[in-house]
Amino acid sequence: MIEKGSRIVIGGSAGSFNVVLNILSNLPKDYPFPVILVLHRLKHIKNSFVDAISLKTLLPVCEPYDKQSVTPGQIYIAPANYHLYIEPDQTFALSVEDPVNYSRPAIDITFSSAGCVWQEKCVAVLLSGANADGALGLKTVKSCGGTILVQSPQEAIVNVMPTAGIKEAKPEKIFTTPQIIDYLLQGAKPRDSINKKWK
Repeated sequence: MIEKGSRIVIGGSAGSFNVVLNILSNLPKDYPFPVILVLHRLKHIKNSFVDAISLKTLLPVCEPYDKQSVTPGQIYIAPANYHLYIEPDQTFALSVEDPVNYSRPAIDITFSSAGCVWQEKCVAVLLSGANADGALGLKTVKSCGGTILVQSPQEAIVNVMPTAGIKEAKPEKIFTTPQIIDYLLQGAKPRDSINKKWK
């Protein structure tokens, strides 16, 4: 079962966007955990991602700015053309370092930093995609005590990314989209009851 005070990070690329919308549309308005999305996209596509996701979820959606605090009940989308790090003080850091796995934002960077900071409170979800970005990050999350969920390659529209994640991180179970949703809804309680145990 998902732990109190958990933080959710979701990574995906080609074929993942509709899965992300499906997941987010099922989260209640009092969902107590932050959800951080790292999705590969073209550099010039900016607010359209926020707008499209906002139409499908009851939760507030934004692109985080540098040094912004991570708060529960909020959906954050990694900005186009920036790597997104999680800092030990529970804030975001944006970087224009070179692309990783031909990608910026890179899923590996966010997953790895989130796993190191949040450890057993980190839940990382890897979805459909066309390259291996996220696989090493999943392995880091797992080694730090976090939980990893990988979309079934048989279900994924493009299975390169989840297949790489399975090979690298060796998850105990592979998840369909409905199973991912069910997992993320486990243990969800009203936000106010969790804020006291946030840090």
